[in-house]
Amino acid sequence: MINQFLYIMIIGVLKEPTGEQRVALLPAEIANLTKQNIEVFVEQHAGVLAFASNEEYEKAGAKLKSRDEILTVSDMVYCINKLDLSDIEKLKNNVILFGVFSPYDSIDYIKTLQKKGITTFSMDIVPRTTRAQSMDVLSSMATVSGYKAVLTAATELPHFFPMFMTAAGTITPAKVLILGAGVAGLQAISTARRLGAVVEAFDVRSAVKEEVMSLGAKFVEVEGAIDDKSAGGYAVEQTEEFKQKQREAIHNAAIKSDVVICTAQIPGRKAPVLLLNSTLSEMKKGSVVVDLAASSGGNCESTKNNETFIHEGIKIIGNSNFASTISSDASKMYGKNLMNFSKLILKDGTINLNFEDDIVVGTCVTHAGNITNERVKQLIN
Repeated sequence: MINQFLYIMIIGVLKEPTGEQRVALLPAEIANLTKQNIEVFVEQHAGVLAFASNEEYEKAGAKLKSRDEILTVSDMVYCINKLDLSDIEKLKNNVILFGVFSPYDSIDYIKTLQKKGITTFSMDIVPRTTRAQSMDVLSSMATVSGYKAVLTAATELPHFFPMFMTAAGTITPAKVLILGAGVAGLQAISTARRLGAVVEAFDVRSAVKEEVMSLGAKFVEVEGAIDDKSAGGYAVEQTEEFKQKQREAIHNAAIKSDVVICTAQIPGRKAPVLLLNSTLSEMKKGSVVVDLAASSGGNCESTKNNETFIHEGIKIIGNSNFASTISSDASKMYGKNLMNFSKLILKDGTINLNFEDDIVVGTCVTHAGNITNERVKQLIN
């Protein structure tokens, strides 16, 4: 006899808060879940700013539901940004929540999820290993941000990026300085070079020199950097002696530049201040600074998060969420990362949490009323 009460798992996809144009999952990914006999509930108009209509979600097999219904009945919830506390209260017991929660900077928020008994996977701390590359949300969004930062700078700069030979004379190419050669920085280098700029890049990690040069940029090298292999490819805190040498090298490069793109960040810490006001005062008037580290304090001393303003003739743009402005492709990339990760915990339409898997355990922040992430535990203690 067929069990008429066979439970079907529900995955909910939420609409993001005002100001965010991305969505956690586009219609193209819905079929990957419904094939596993999983029901997908999508909040009304969740994808409209990423150019995915309600009709497209329904055609893909999803059901349109209210936010409250999704929160109260879903077994797994997909989102990008943090949920409001009122939303968290509505979540059912033992729900699994996926999003970008910045756990190292949001201890009180993580404690709230812990007390609620939520299993939380924060996609911004997926281990940076070869096996986890297809799930690396930070890298995906950094790719978008590095690209858009350069386009924004090119639009705001009162000069051309490429060199032009014209009847009116020769236009020299723009000089661009990239601070930080992680994923965002490398994408910024590549984009600036494609637009015809002359590019220099700085990073404390000497290991990235070859990548920088392979993209056609000059590497601003400062000797004596600490390169911690245990940091998983991230930058680490440096000595005061090195910082002084660093400030001098960046100052000398910046005052010759038309554009500075700031991308340097240290997870769980305030962004290093690399571009000082004393340097800004000597930069060419009309120059543009785009600071992708704005939400964690900024690499530029005068950066204000989510603000664009003029400082001594220099336009400073503080924006850590450029990914939202390329909403369709950014959503596509985020959703693909999420689906690749979900394969680790979904087996034939049921949840199978394997905490022996290094990616699963490395991404999990809270589970069964406990904080599971070792670094978050250390920050609490």
